[in-house]
Amino acid sequence: MDESTKKIALVTGAGSGIGRSVALTLTAAGWAVAAAGRRTEPLEETARAAGEGADVLCVRADVSDPDDVTALFESIRVRYGRLDLLFNNAGTFGPGGVPLEDLTYEAWRSVVDVNLTGSFLCAQAAFRQMKRQDPQGGRIINNGSISAHVPRPHSIAYTATKHAMTGLTKSLSLDGRPYRIACGQIDIGNAATEMTERMQTGILQADGQLAVEPVMDAADVARTVLHMAELPLEANVQFATVMATSMPYIGRG
Repeated sequence: MDESTKKIALVTGAGSGIGRSVALTLTAAGWAVAAAGRRTEPLEETARAAGEGADVLCVRADVSDPDDVTALFESIRVRYGRLDLLFNNAGTFGPGGVPLEDLTYEAWRSVVDVNLTGSFLCAQAAFRQMKRQDPQGGRIINNGSISAHVPRPHSIAYTATKHAMTGLTKSLSLDGRPYRIACGQIDIGNAATEMTERMQTGILQADGQLAVEPVMDAADVARTVLHMAELPLEANVQFATVMATSMPYIGRG
């Protein structure tokens, strides 16, 4: 691919799971990818998995830290000069199975800081870069969740942040219109990652029972992100839901 036409993406949480799958799918399609995450070693594993010819910039960054986010986007500016796509993927579920009344402030705050504040900080920095670059514009894809629609038991922090992600997406879409900045959201249900391993051993349902839930390959999510990413900026997938076909979503609860 001509280096002058290569598209540049930032994937947060790129060291594992959906983030790694999306990073590998983008590089296979010819994108350059800045892979960000809290730990360097998993990011380097993602880069190795992409292969020798892939253009992967590994940047250790905590998205909940404003200084880290500033440094991350400066690294992208210095290396590539522009940014065409932000996949706002970094997230945490927090302590699992903790009843609302027992959830500590620290646990609540840690989920909000990563899932919501981190997504805002990265979106804000991406917006600034996309607004000033020439040609102007770009795309932001937020990783929502089935939990942006319906909660699981004992998941108030995660669910609240994912509902808030929908508001973030809508505001970015509106504010980005004058600058050719498109924003969409992908709501994912039961992709097979480290985060969803418990789905396959039994997870608490709304009726109080434990049940094994079906999962899907994270590559199916990555293909959907690639489709959203490669649309012309005149077109946008505002919301997409990609889920294991038989998981309890329709009719959950």
